[in-house]
Amino acid sequence: MEQFKKYVLLSLKISIGSALAILIAELLDLDYTVSAGTITLLTLMTNKLQTIKLSIWRIITFFLTVFLCFIILPNIEASYLSYGLVVVVTVFIAECLGWRSTISVNAVVVAHFIQSGDFSPPAILNELMLVIIGVAMAILFNLFHLNISHKMQIVSHQRDAENRLQSILRAMASYLRGIDDKKSVWNDMEALEKDLIEYIKDAIEYQNNTFSSDPGYYIDYFEMRYEQTQTLHMLHSELKKMQSMPKQASVVADYLDFLSLYVIEINAPQAQINRLEELFMAMKKEDLPKSRDEFESRAMLYHVLMDIEEFLHHKAKFVSSLNDSQLRKYWKKKK
Repeated sequence: MEQFKKYVLLSLKISIGSALAILIAELLDLDYTVSAGTITLLTLMTNKLQTIKLSIWRIITFFLTVFLCFIILPNIEASYLSYGLVVVVTVFIAECLGWRSTISVNAVVVAHFIQSGDFSPPAILNELMLVIIGVAMAILFNLFHLNISHKMQIVSHQRDAENRLQSILRAMASYLRGIDDKKSVWNDMEALEKDLIEYIKDAIEYQNNTFSSDPGYYIDYFEMRYEQTQTLHMLHSELKKMQSMPKQASVVADYLDFLSLYVIEINAPQAQINRLEELFMAMKKEDLPKSRDEFESRAMLYHVLMDIEEFLHHKAKFVSSLNDSQLRKYWKKKK
């Protein structure tokens, strides 16, 4: 539903913005007025940052195109040759600078000059006004964005990721207790990883539409959850290698249940890390394994604890990276 709203809003912005650009060009009695609407359509991207960058690039490359036309068009009579030569130089420069998206508008400008055969200052001003009107409408209409509902969607994604991670940890705890809950943890983790990639893209889009002073928070958050999910992949792989469950497995299972309660956004995991260190110390004090199978299972269980430690360190690293502004804004606390 949220994606549908984005498509509707983008369609309305492009259609209304393009129509107004044409109307303004007509009121100013410019030539090729429809081109102003086309420039708005081509410039009005899905987020504010892209639109502003593209608008600046269009203005810069416009003057570059005019300069090339000034040099080439008067010296080559064949329109197809002059058009091709200007375009090939423009495309080459745009590709070198990473400005491919400006090529279409510049090609239209060259076509206007060749079609009219007029390269006078008024003709150049006419083309410049078309570009300015087009990009101005694009910037203006991209100020309208569903930022509030977009943020609500991102927060919903946060809760979704946390709930699913909690469920995966509890499923692993059940496995350590020898309980088969009929869940496919592999599938759950793979599905979560795919969704987290989409959540990261969504957070990037939100960042580019808000110009927030702390824009990277949501991106960093979802990247942290993605890293944790990958760690759980390794943890689960270690569990599947265990030939038998040593008695210490129930203690680790209890810890996983305990840990699942703290897979939430506002939590610095130091208390969970401390408890894990106590678990490490307790396991070192255990009697030595009596058999090869028990030795291998204990070793695997120790690797499980190391994976859990890495899982916690991902969150600790995220928390330590937060600045005072982010802590006040998102966690309502000071560092």
